[in-house]
Amino acid sequence: MPNFDFENFIKSVQNKLAPVSAEALGWIAVIVLNAVFIPTLLALLMGLSDKVPSVDTVLLTWGGLLLLFGKAAIQNDKLNMVTIMLGLFVQASLMVLIFFK
Repeated sequence: MPNFDFENFIKSVQNKLAPVSAEALGWIAVIVLNAVFIPTLLALLMGLSDKVPSVDTVLLTWGGLLLLFGKAAIQNDKLNMVTIMLGLFVQASLMVLIFFK
């Protein structure tokens, strides 16, 4: 068996997986930020709860999502742009259904 350079193999795997993992974690973070208010809004819509999320928390979360949208637009990352806008649209739609119910 030829001499196998294990350290070179590990570095090669790390170099190839690190960018993919970073992008996947960023996309998962966007999904989690989008989904943070969905259970509360659905409970309000179904009448299971009367507690609304605080306005400052909603504004800070939406502000963070809009900043991530700006970053995605600069990087031309269409997947993150679509994910963020779809999540904001769903949240806004649920809020409209709740407030005009």
